Amino acid sequence: MKHLATCLLLLSVSLTHAAAEPAFAPKSMAYVLQADKLASSRADAVQKLASCDRDLIVVDAAFSSDGDWTPAEIETIRAGKKGRRVVAYVSIGEAEDYRPYWKKSWDADQNGKPDAAAPKFLNAENPDWKGNYRVRYWQPEWQQIMLPAVDKVVAQAFDGIYLDIVDAFEFYEYDAATQGWLDDRPNPETGKTYRQDMINWVTTIAQRARASRPGFLVIPQNATQLLAHADYRELISAIGVEDLFVADKKLRTEKQSRYVLNFLAQLKPGSKPVLVIDYPKSAAIHAAAFEAAAQQGFTLLLTDRQLTKLGESK
Repeated sequence: MKHLATCLLLLSVSLTHAAAEPAFAPKSMAYVLQADKLASSRADAVQKLASCDRDLIVVDAAFSSDGDWTPAEIETIRAGKKGRRVVAYVSIGEAEDYRPYWKKSWDADQNGKPDAAAPKFLNAENPDWKGNYRVRYWQPEWQQIMLPAVDKVVAQAFDGIYLDIVDAFEFYEYDAATQGWLDDRPNPETGKTYRQDMINWVTTIAQRARASRPGFLVIPQNATQLLAHADYRELISAIGVEDLFVADKKLRTEKQSRYVLNFLAQLKPGSKPVLVIDYPKSAAIHAAAFEAAAQQGFTLLLTDRQLTKLGESK
């Protein structure tokens, strides 16, 4: 009987703790990847984030090239608002030449093409983002580089991870012969589609983090096509989507947004949050953008594309 009473007590404590844990349904967010430009000092940046009144805060896993965020800093930011979650940005579909894992010998002449000394997973530089190189994300050597970064994010006391370049499969789906994209194109290296290879990669990351931190948030950015897979929808905690409602100084038409919205509609039965990040170049369209997001039940952030500011979110 004593053993049973102890078990019931532990169950009660567990249920109380679970009830106290707020559901992940952010109504506002911040997305700052250059926190060293947010304020004049690191301490001021921490306080600015802590006091910004946003439900979700996404920051790069590193404060700057000077070092990573400390668990104490993450706790200070999180404590600024009840129920707030702080998650770490990590790019999993491209290699960045400013990260600790990068070796100069991979592209010594900086011509955007991997040198002979580069690992086999490294592909050409992304022409739209200097210093960012496509990778063969399914290859074990790349994953063995990135998984310790996931471990570090968990150790830094983040509440989750925000995964970028999940849409890397689109690069490999492009067919030069037809100058078009082939949906679900097979990957000859794995025998699966490039999309399934990405789902498997995100699954590996989620399992790695959640093995030590159950409930760890996993939020991919873009790649809404993957929502067609039920196991992927179940795996993720939310999805981030860029450029959904805004195109510079104008709102996108419903027709322009429909392709992505059709995939996002598949999340509604599971009530997974949709986090929209738009980059308007005119304040005149802010109100209309927020109205469009409210109609869909999405959380919207309007900010600068360099992600140096808190932006506007509600």
